[in-house]
Amino acid sequence: MKRILYTAAAMALVAGTAHAQDYTMGISNTVQGNGWREEMICAMKAQAADSGMVESLNIAHRNTDAAGQLEDLRNLIEAGVDAIVLNPASPDALNSAIEEAAERDIVVVAVDQGVGAEAAYVVSNNQEEYGYIGAKWLFEELGGSGDVVYMRGAAGAAADDDRNAGFQRALEEHPDINVVHEVFTGWQQDQGKQQILDFISTGIPFDGVWTSGIDNVIVDAFLESGTPLVPIVGADNAGFVQQLATVDGLVGAAVTNPGSIGGAGVAVALDILEGNPPEDRIVLVQPEIWANNTEEGMANIEAAQNPNLDPEWPVSVTIPGFTTYTMEEIIACNGPGES
Repeated sequence: MKRILYTAAAMALVAGTAHAQDYTMGISNTVQGNGWREEMICAMKAQAADSGMVESLNIAHRNTDAAGQLEDLRNLIEAGVDAIVLNPASPDALNSAIEEAAERDIVVVAVDQGVGAEAAYVVSNNQEEYGYIGAKWLFEELGGSGDVVYMRGAAGAAADDDRNAGFQRALEEHPDINVVHEVFTGWQQDQGKQQILDFISTGIPFDGVWTSGIDNVIVDAFLESGTPLVPIVGADNAGFVQQLATVDGLVGAAVTNPGSIGGAGVAVALDILEGNPPEDRIVLVQPEIWANNTEEGMANIEAAQNPNLDPEWPVSVTIPGFTTYTMEEIIACNGPGES
């Protein structure tokens, strides 16, 4: 893991935190209708319940922008929660609310994406490395030259910016790769599928597709339109992982990006509340790449098959060393007091 040392503001936040066993925790998320985010929420609920330390969750889970999330955060602060775990819509627009929370001794943990406020902890998948290793695999699979479709996430999101930095780094290493089409999917399945169908209909040739986790529907689009398959990079979503094992002629790679990072964020928040913060303010979980044209990658793909998961859920439903819930508990998606 890549780590960054604590700041004085973050350490002050720990020092001012009381000990308890009946915490109230706030959760803030700005994207609904996305399988990765739904798994993230379920991981948060399952970890809170499994800990035995959280009395209740106050969940603000809706489609909104940074301004809406700022409002949600201030509502959670006024509700008097002990900690807030959020997936930030912006790296900087939420800083004022995060600082307000710190002033009230409320622990704040950002998951999936970073924030600029030094009073917040960050527990995230390494998004720049996610972009880099998937793009590098694709470009090498194409022999170092060719035209690719670049299907990004949500414009302005920190995770998308970081993934783009990794993608561009790989692109610099492969100057004969040409991005023939770039589009933002908003991390929405239906939108991404229609975007690739629209581009296919133009007749412009391309040799590969990099996706920011909108993947199984991209494969579906190829199959339904009768378009010859090209190498495709996606995430470790259950549907795509299954396709990598079963679709004839599909060459592809899944880059791990567990939505269970939400559960890890809850675990870290509870550790901080109990006076046991991690060594560093920022913790990055490193991704792996599973390519179905290598023996090792195929072994990982086959081991990860799980028909009980929603196709849009990442198969990495736990993060060792952080989460403690079972597979059954995250699928049930019950928080404290729910059954």
